[in-house]
Amino acid sequence: MHKVVPIQHENPWIAGEKIHARAVNGPFARWRWAFVWLTQIAFYGVPWLSWNARQAALFDLEGKRFYLFGAVLFPQDLIYLAALLVISALLLFFATAVVGRVWCGFACPQTVYTSIFMWIENNFEGSHQNRKRLDTVGWGPEKLLRRGGKHLAWALFGLWTGFTFVGYFTAIRPLAADVLSLSVGPWTTFWILFYGLLTYLNAGLVREKVCLHMCPYGRFQGALMDERTLNVAYDHRRGEPRRGRVAEDHRKASDGHCIDCTLCVQVCPTGIDIRQGLQAACIGCGLCIDACDDVMRKVQAPKGLIRMASLHELGGAASKQRAFLQRVLRTRVGVYASLLSLAIAATITAFAHRPEVRMNIIRDRSIMTRQVEQGAVENVYTLQLMNASDHTRTVVVDVAPSNLVALRTPITARLGPAQATTLTATVRMPAAEAAQHAGEVVHIRFLVTTPQQAGTAEVNESSTFLVPR
Repeated sequence: MHKVVPIQHENPWIAGEKIHARAVNGPFARWRWAFVWLTQIAFYGVPWLSWNARQAALFDLEGKRFYLFGAVLFPQDLIYLAALLVISALLLFFATAVVGRVWCGFACPQTVYTSIFMWIENNFEGSHQNRKRLDTVGWGPEKLLRRGGKHLAWALFGLWTGFTFVGYFTAIRPLAADVLSLSVGPWTTFWILFYGLLTYLNAGLVREKVCLHMCPYGRFQGALMDERTLNVAYDHRRGEPRRGRVAEDHRKASDGHCIDCTLCVQVCPTGIDIRQGLQAACIGCGLCIDACDDVMRKVQAPKGLIRMASLHELGGAASKQRAFLQRVLRTRVGVYASLLSLAIAATITAFAHRPEVRMNIIRDRSIMTRQVEQGAVENVYTLQLMNASDHTRTVVVDVAPSNLVALRTPITARLGPAQATTLTATVRMPAAEAAQHAGEVVHIRFLVTTPQQAGTAEVNESSTFLVPR
């Protein structure tokens, strides 16, 4: 019988090994940390900002109000959330078509928090070699202290993240006071622990498996890219055949520049070998470029053995200048850019012109229509007025056409910031006009004006007036 030899996988994530990424320094690593700082300063800092004596960014689900600096959004404004999602998708498509998985490598929350947790791990357990050593040795004071300290720091950071996330939905200053006094409600406690645990698991324990097995983006990115899309790529023409770690005087003329040091694999957060070509597991972080450029500098070879390049460029089909123009001036890039510009312009225009005063009209179903003294007819309506601004508004409600109908009692309402109120409006049609339109459904309009802007209707909503036979 033939002996069965198990296949030895070069990629640790295929073989099921734990990945201990090696730390590296370089332009791409610095850019990654710049995005970590930028995104986390915004995430952790924005809830603490104040705007007109209230929290600048607060999504009050219980009160059905979304506060975003000077804007107040009601559930009717969810169309802007849909527009924001469309813009985000188009921006992702555009960026992917031009520079590949730049989102995954630099700004994705999974990447950002994994970088933070790996930094914590590196400070507690040391370099990747020390971490591998700790995996093999038994439990003792050193391992307990290093591993225990790391997991404690991870847990505290996760709880801080969960607290901040909940602070976007519950006013963060009162929430902080409740946390310090241990008087947080059960549901708030649940969500803080839930998001804290999720951060701890995703960034600390699961890590690259989210990118490899859970995130669908790496699977359909091929549909967004072509041969002119920039990717982290290995130049096979220059690197092969690999010469290994041999002295310069023993090098053959046919040897490539790759010395097979495997540093590009050691620094990769997902543990892949970029020399095997473009792979779905590559998140485009560029850390292998930093590692390879450092090696090329030491062996006195040109940088760029691994670099951001398109398949078209690697094939030698165009110069760098021409490749840049071909990369930008492409049909799919133009389509994505046009759709993105149109979506942004439409959203900004619609948001800038959105009415600050809103009104919903509900007919009184219990009293559809009624006749009153001297043959006049009345219909009753419920008006829901909303102030979608952060300052007090005084409004006047009227009804048109004025030659047919009028309000039985004038309506003036004072609306506080982000306040909604419900009013009852009784609309009357005189007897002469009621006799003329007997049995008809008359179209009317409710107008909302402000005393400061007399004659200009901020809200103009249609309804119907029923006239009995």
